[in-house]
Amino acid sequence: MAASIRLLARRIVRDAFRTINSSVSVRIVSSSCPSNLSACRCFSDGAADKSTHFGFETVSEGEKAERVYKVFESVAQKYDVMNDAMSLGVHRLWKDMLLHVMNPQPGIRLLDVAGGTGDISLRFLNYVRSQQERVARRTARANQTPSWQEISTSYTTPTEGIEMETEARESRAVVCDINKEMLKVGKQKAESMGVSSGLSWVVGDAEELPFDDDQFDVYTIAFGIRNVTHIDLALQEAVRVLKPGGRFMCLEFSKVTNPLLARLYDAYSFQMIPVLGEVIAGDWKSYQYLVESIRKFPDQETFKQMIEDAGLFSVRYHNLTGGVVALHSGFKL
Repeated sequence: MAASIRLLARRIVRDAFRTINSSVSVRIVSSSCPSNLSACRCFSDGAADKSTHFGFETVSEGEKAERVYKVFESVAQKYDVMNDAMSLGVHRLWKDMLLHVMNPQPGIRLLDVAGGTGDISLRFLNYVRSQQERVARRTARANQTPSWQEISTSYTTPTEGIEMETEARESRAVVCDINKEMLKVGKQKAESMGVSSGLSWVVGDAEELPFDDDQFDVYTIAFGIRNVTHIDLALQEAVRVLKPGGRFMCLEFSKVTNPLLARLYDAYSFQMIPVLGEVIAGDWKSYQYLVESIRKFPDQETFKQMIEDAGLFSVRYHNLTGGVVALHSGFKL
């Protein structure tokens, strides 16, 4: 309830601020979102008049939100297959690097925004459980020859206390995405992998997250922030929902630093990726948008400055595969 009230208050203040800045008189209008886009935010006339980019096209902000939604609704069923095909499987290494840099400990609460089919969250839970198993094995080896006192203590310690401590230290991941079709595919994938504990799925907008303040230890957004209409608002929301000391991590396509690699990358992107999209997913246009949206996203230093402007500290980035992808990280103090 508190989250809903805060969300409504933020929306009212934000819409009023935009109206003043754009000098547009706001009038009450009926919903302009298609009926099948129930998760999509509806925009006032003022927002619709403001332009932004959809790939290389210039469109209204309202139109971009709708078209991005339709892109991912269209590709949801083949999304994971296309990721493997487009990157030749390298996206798995990029995501593994994110987890390696994060190095989550037991008890961490993760918010995986634009989490789609749950790749990051599933890796996160697997990483934490692997760590716990490693610690348990080390403990078992260390206790192979326990003393009589240790044996006596193990018999007298209530098992309930051990179970409560384990439960308290259980890590949890929340996959949040505006697209219901992507979440549906993600749920099916998690079920097929036998993963249910510690994982939840929430329909939500990166610009207006349906969570209270100071809720999460880590916020991740992987290959999603370039699709957000207002990146600055998404970053502000990341800061809001992170706990003090929490970490923001963004994995996104960026600017290639090597000129030769840049030429090869551009040739592959524009000539091959839309073709793969047509052959595998039956959707040329969505993957043409993907390629174009990458070129419209800010470079590493510009995005770093945007993260700092949002209020995060110790912001750094690592280039992966020569800058094809960058991993940005920052902390909330």
